[in-house]
Amino acid sequence: MGPAAVERFTVKISRLFRFLVLNSWCFLSASLLALGDLRGADGPRGIIVIGAPGEPTYAEAFERQLEGWRNAFERAGAAGLTVIGQGENADGVTDLQRLRDELGTAVTEPARELWIVLIGHGTFDGKEAKFNLRGPDLTVDDLVAWTKPLKQPHALIVASAASAPFLGKLSAPGRIVVVATRSGYEQNYVRFGGYLAEAIGDPEGDLDRDGQTSLLEAFLSAAHRTSDFYKTDRRLMTEHALLDDNGDGLGTPADWFRGTRAIKKTQGGKTLDGARARQWHLLKSADEIALAPQQRERRDALELQIEALREDKASQPELEYWKKLETLLSELAQVYATPASS
Repeated sequence: MGPAAVERFTVKISRLFRFLVLNSWCFLSASLLALGDLRGADGPRGIIVIGAPGEPTYAEAFERQLEGWRNAFERAGAAGLTVIGQGENADGVTDLQRLRDELGTAVTEPARELWIVLIGHGTFDGKEAKFNLRGPDLTVDDLVAWTKPLKQPHALIVASAASAPFLGKLSAPGRIVVVATRSGYEQNYVRFGGYLAEAIGDPEGDLDRDGQTSLLEAFLSAAHRTSDFYKTDRRLMTEHALLDDNGDGLGTPADWFRGTRAIKKTQGGKTLDGARARQWHLLKSADEIALAPQQRERRDALELQIEALREDKASQPELEYWKKLETLLSELAQVYATPASS
């Protein structure tokens, strides 16, 4: 492909991006009007589990994390937020049973985005990982069985020590899994969860400047702040968070990303994580809320196709690559050009 041809394609693509930007302004008025109504109509649902703290210091830390998440859910206009692990279980129902029952109820809401957050301690004996609860502990196999029937988009966040085995077993297509460690043998108290609870509702974490902080951006912010903590205190780092959103069960660490794109390659060239988590926002912008569900679904699918095309760029003739990209960007522009009510 010669310089002139490249220049023509570059001009076309630049025009498409300008078209997208200009059309975003057309949504602004409708977005602001719809903000209150649509949040209640299709707001997310959250289940937060607070584990057994063991010591008052940890109880306070867990409470701070809960408040960070609670504030974010309130600002997001959540359809519901259930907190398990606080107060007395006077009815004799354990926290483990409550979680099972809540996940059973969530199955009946297949269209509503679901966030499941575990805050606490974890253990691993070389064979089985557990999340420590008051009463019987939660095992990986418990969570696998109870989340398997879920049909709605959902994210599972295990902010505890020894949480890596949860990722390996919970990973599945269409599911986002975040864990605080890369190994079951990282068993010290993790700070990642506290930073994530702060980052999920922090506009400063918006790396791509789209007016909202994605789960990927919050993960990256929390992981980098965790690393900085250990460096500042001159401690050996005993936690390395991972994110999985492509269903391969491997997970990707934060230091593999530049901005919001993974830049390192695995042995064997497997697709890295991040593309789906980049589309997940607990606190959505006004423009995002104004999109109709079918528009959002189509937009997300096209963005994933564009990401896959970029990953495969080296294996394609240059002209063919640019033509495919132009087609996808044109379709993406049409998504934003279509009125949200249609």
